Amino acid sequence: MAYPFQTGFQDASSPIMEELMHFHDHTLMIVFLISTLVLYIIALMLSTKLTHTSTMDAQEVETIWTILPAIILILIALPSLRILYMMDEINNPSLTVKTMGHQWYWSYEYTDYEDLNFDSYMVPTSDLKPGELRLLEVDNRVVLPMELPVRMLISSEDVLHSWAVPSLGLKTDAIPGRLNQATLMSTRPGLFYGQCSEICGSNHSFMPIVLELVPLKHFEAWSSSML
Repeated sequence: MAYPFQTGFQDASSPIMEELMHFHDHTLMIVFLISTLVLYIIALMLSTKLTHTSTMDAQEVETIWTILPAIILILIALPSLRILYMMDEINNPSLTVKTMGHQWYWSYEYTDYEDLNFDSYMVPTSDLKPGELRLLEVDNRVVLPMELPVRMLISSEDVLHSWAVPSLGLKTDAIPGRLNQATLMSTRPGLFYGQCSEICGSNHSFMPIVLELVPLKHFEAWSSSML
């Protein structure tokens, strides 16, 4: 999860988030190079009185500053499209969880099990135990197996919501009457926090999401105890 005054991304805990962070660094380096070049040229033009009279009509220069931006856009677009298709691709998910947004809580249904569903409400500040996080802790965590592909089916029963877990690279809108799909796979166990990321009413700030990723044997023990 994020820490106070953090300016960068949260630590990546899924292959998709790692790819997104690499793409961010790749694009940011291109932006830095372009910004440095433009600032250098502006400083040069302001600080020197020398003028090349034939530059204004140079066909070669116009060709270069037309082709070069096109090449830069291709260098940005190709990795972006690759990650976009990776995020949409779902290969034989091991588990499917249906997530429904409400004002102002989430409900979860493990569709591979006959009767495994629950609501997840934020824990009030007065009921927090030592070490629990204010506005982020819930009464029922979503327990999932790590290192296995999990499909999330996300919808809403009232207004627009958005199911987002930054460290896993997830952010999917919950729209009434529509079933959206997302895939997650964690590379390590732990607690992963998120929140509703679509303004959905007066208690929009009080719809936290907590995923507890555990080894498969611990998940099987938990699911057996819940049935």
